[in-house]
This record gives sequence, C-alpha cells and structure tokens, in this order.
Amino acid sequence: MDLFETGRTQRVTREEAAAKLHALADSLARHNSVELDKDGKRITVSIPDEVDLKVEVEIGSENELEIELTW
Repeated sequence: MDLFETGRTQRVTREEAAAKLHALADSLARHNSVELDKDGKRITVSIPDEVDLKVEVEIGSENELEIELTW
C-alpha cells in the first residue's frame, strides 16, 4: 500500500480552528470516515468502531495540542 500523507499548516482564528474540528468530528460520527484532499486528489479513510485516542499537550516556547487517532 502506498503511503498517503497530507498535512499543512495555516493560520486561522480560534473559531475557524474549532469549526474545522467540528466538521471532522461530525464526519467521523455520521459517516464512520473522513475525506482528505491532496494535490487535487480526494481519498476517504474508513474509521473502525474502536480506535486509540491520544491527546497530548506541550507547553513551552511554543504550545501545542495534538489529537491523534490510531487503529
């Protein structure tokens, strides 16, 4: 299987970030999947009924909140 990685950083308001997280969570809850775009290609990632959820917070010169689902 080919590795598909997508990730980009963009500056948005806190409210815009929350809206993106809501959309992702809604898609996961309703469709059991999420859709991602990369270079004009769209893929759908099916998410199983159970996943491992990791929430990590780093406080320092730059702060970070990381949310990770693995299966």
